[in-house]
Amino acid sequence: MDPHHKDLLRKHRLVLCEELLVSDTIIPFLHQEDILTGAQIEEVQSQSTDRKRSLKLLDILPNRGPRAFHCFLQALDFEFSWLRDRLLQDLRVRTESGAGRTSQGETSPPGGPEDVWRLPPSLGEKVPSDRELSRLASLLGGEWEAVLMDLGVSAAALFRCRADHALSCRDAALAALLLWRRAQGKRATLSRLEQSLQAAGVRPSVLRDVLP
Repeated sequence: MDPHHKDLLRKHRLVLCEELLVSDTIIPFLHQEDILTGAQIEEVQSQSTDRKRSLKLLDILPNRGPRAFHCFLQALDFEFSWLRDRLLQDLRVRTESGAGRTSQGETSPPGGPEDVWRLPPSLGEKVPSDRELSRLASLLGGEWEAVLMDLGVSAAALFRCRADHALSCRDAALAALLLWRRAQGKRATLSRLEQSLQAAGVRPSVLRDVLP
């Protein structure tokens, strides 16, 4: 899990453990998405109170890979959308402030110095094709929402994409990317995608695997 996402869960830990009921929808969804194993589900369910079950889940999630945070956000949609909105709002504020510091030269770009690949200038104004967006959606994993938020897709539109493709992060990401391209037209360029990948903490070199 991205360090920013870990910090976000840590910051909201007390609120989440007091308001969440994880057994009915959250745990089954996270199991379906291969975020939780059967043994981890048993570990959570064995706790004696709802609060302790929520705390145990929050202890496990940071170690469950890059998709864990955004799949957790999807799970919140079923019955705890106000908690999801609170987390997303905080994430957006952090993303925007991080991008601002980078533009002023105060911090390094997300992805670190080892990510030296950059989009060739000759491709910067190219509008990505359906096939390229499909490849990108497959590679983004759970980070797709942060990228699309930076691209300017509204929270309501993202909610519809998640609801229409509840069983597949990839399909939800593709639907949102196509929506962005349709809304932005010629402004929906690879250069703009590169900027939002950086702002969301995704290495821009992911575009290298997207382009033919």
